Amino acid sequence: MADGGTGPVATEDLLVPGETCWRIERADAHAVFVDAADYFATLRTAVLQAKRRVLFIGWDFDPRIRMDPRGTRRRTRRRRPDKLGRVLEEAVRTNPELEIGVLVWDYGVIGALARGVVPVVLLDRRTPERLTMTVDTHHPIGGAHHQKIVVIDDCLAFAGGIDVTADRWDTPEHLDRHPLRRRPSSHRLTGPWHDVTSLVSGPAARALGDLARERWESGTGRRLEPVADVEACWPDGVEPLLTDVDVAISRTRPEHGGTSLVHEIELLWLAAIAGARRTVYIESQYFANRRIAEAMAERLREPDGPEFVVVNPETAEGWLQEKAMGTARAKLLALLGEADVHGRFRLYVPVTEGRRPIYVHAKVMVVDDRLLRIGSSNLNNRSMGLDTECDVSIEVRPGDPRRDELAATVTGLRDRLLGEHLGVPPGAVADAVEASGGSLLQAVEALRRPVGRSLEPFTPPDLGPVEQTLADTELLDAERTPNRWRRVRRSFRPRLSRR
Repeated sequence: MADGGTGPVATEDLLVPGETCWRIERADAHAVFVDAADYFATLRTAVLQAKRRVLFIGWDFDPRIRMDPRGTRRRTRRRRPDKLGRVLEEAVRTNPELEIGVLVWDYGVIGALARGVVPVVLLDRRTPERLTMTVDTHHPIGGAHHQKIVVIDDCLAFAGGIDVTADRWDTPEHLDRHPLRRRPSSHRLTGPWHDVTSLVSGPAARALGDLARERWESGTGRRLEPVADVEACWPDGVEPLLTDVDVAISRTRPEHGGTSLVHEIELLWLAAIAGARRTVYIESQYFANRRIAEAMAERLREPDGPEFVVVNPETAEGWLQEKAMGTARAKLLALLGEADVHGRFRLYVPVTEGRRPIYVHAKVMVVDDRLLRIGSSNLNNRSMGLDTECDVSIEVRPGDPRRDELAATVTGLRDRLLGEHLGVPPGAVADAVEASGGSLLQAVEALRRPVGRSLEPFTPPDLGPVEQTLADTELLDAERTPNRWRRVRRSFRPRLSRR
């Protein structure tokens, strides 16, 4: 199915290097962090234990945030630093061989100023040697560096949707008011925030290290060599989701400055929709990509196509984002409503115990019991061709001797996420799916409650003339990639019926 090849080649695999992913590498261990509380605490420990190098590649970065406010509440004889900036300074102070680099999107500095954060370029002048903070300006006009990667000694790597910045910390309970969920400057309580990231070790971590060093060189002009001769560094207390498993890395890289377009993430979205047999579960900050929605619509018209369960925030964060993404979502939901003649699509918003909307920032896709994707890319046009993105995926391949174990893990994580949103244990979700004859949508409807923690169906607002124009023209979020849906559809269509 290569763009420059002779034509599509039918495949049972969704992850194809050079097409839907960049590389597939073995992970000695793989873990998933649901919401930022445990992730930030683990990251703090991993940075303080790093031997040679830590690289932060991010959309945003706030050195004032607390990494483990739950742990630092406990009195200890010697309290180690907890604010991110102090953690980095402590790490290089106590280890003379350690270097730490922080690379963030340059326009993110403007947002940082609005929050009262000293710009990274100025912070860099105040930091110790071997702690470098800089911004990345190598992107198209209007584009963003949106990856969220942290690589430690090239043997441990975090990648997903969680920015190491303010307003992200929360626990899976998503309390209406959490006393530790505070802004670092004003200490004002912030709202509930749902997010997901992943952790890998071994060759998969080294591959993410290659990607991070490539970004570092692109942004700074300085080349970094791989870290060599570092022992295994899996953090204590982190239970792997899987061990000894293949992990794929998919990217978006815009055409800019002599580099060619890479849109593996978009092709993986299309391949996953084309190859889905029974269910597609999605968590995304936005629902604003027409090409993906049209692919879903085609599958929804099939008499025996898959179900689609989508979890979104109620509104986008910020007025401009809502104008761009909210209007597109309303139009695409109308398109899908017409196509959904068999009742197999639903978009939900999670709410707290007090029925307050939870902001969804996670970027997750689970297809049947065969694909788990966690990343930085949103379901909008810019994540497919304008911003730099990084997603990591695990596929359960036919004939794999561990197929049952891997498949159960994939659906288990899906049930864990839905259980969090519905306020029930993961086992209750699995039981409801079984009781419904395998229908994820019917299971969600059976578990939804009119009070307390739950999922609420989203009702799009009516669009006024301005909003309708924005939705029709895609003025604020234009398509930037060639349409490969037909070729993908021929190559990745399911070999088996969903029934």
